[in-house]
Amino acid sequence: MAISITGSSGFVGQNLIPYLENEGYTINSISREVLSTFDSKVFKNTEVIIHLAGKAHDLKGTSNADEYYQVNFELTKRLYDAFLKSDAKKFIFISSVKAAADVVGGVLTEGINPDPQTHYGKSKLMAEQYIQNQALPEGKYCYILRPCMIHGPGNKGNLNLLYKFVQKGVPYPLAAFENKRSFLSVENFCFVVAKIIEKDILSGVYQLADDESLSTNEVVCVLAASLNKEPRLWKVPSNLIKGLAILGDFFKLPLNTGRLRKLTENYTVSNEKIKSALGIDFPLTTKEGLKQTADSFFKI
Repeated sequence: MAISITGSSGFVGQNLIPYLENEGYTINSISREVLSTFDSKVFKNTEVIIHLAGKAHDLKGTSNADEYYQVNFELTKRLYDAFLKSDAKKFIFISSVKAAADVVGGVLTEGINPDPQTHYGKSKLMAEQYIQNQALPEGKYCYILRPCMIHGPGNKGNLNLLYKFVQKGVPYPLAAFENKRSFLSVENFCFVVAKIIEKDILSGVYQLADDESLSTNEVVCVLAASLNKEPRLWKVPSNLIKGLAILGDFFKLPLNTGRLRKLTENYTVSNEKIKSALGIDFPLTTKEGLKQTADSFFKI
């Protein structure tokens, strides 16, 4: 089976492509140059289209707002229109839980009324809504996947920053913040995508997250254990930390309000809908996935 993938050079793509090739699929990576001029002929002999390409959330706040809508909405719109005209059977759009909500009070489910507050989330939601408003021809399937924070080999986000803190023996200063949040191992992500390719489940929106949610303090403990170190957790007063993060916004420091929110927010995501639809259990637990990611950092 031939699969076309956009965004193949990104972190997720670099993990997904070898995973699917190992499953016996033929991969056609669609380059940025092709994306700028493509039409439905690009998908000739393609059975599945996986749309990974997108403008990621910029925690530094330096991106032009229009970039999000051009990449996350307009590009997705053009790709989906080409899919509808092509002979491809399945379209898998990688959206984000941030298309649903930036703040989660309890457990996020697919039944929430979406209310994103950032240009990133709004642009992803616009793409989702465009897809959902188009008539889907008989015999075609479309899946909008909303993953939470994906981590794994090659990841360069906040987990890498935390790992460096632990590796250097620097105390984690945000231990005063109590939180619970969901994570998604890239291996579990790849596993789900492979199962969606294999099985014809109902088209729709599906959230992706590992089974267990963890506090950031627990994550620090997992990272420390991977290095055979004792975790060093400092409970610096939260108000002081918030003040330093505000200064970080002005002086472009590693700790800013966006990164602080990412590290300390409560954001628990349900994965029950996708697990029930596919009839699966994930191959990795949350802690096993985090350990794999930590081990990959050690090899760098």
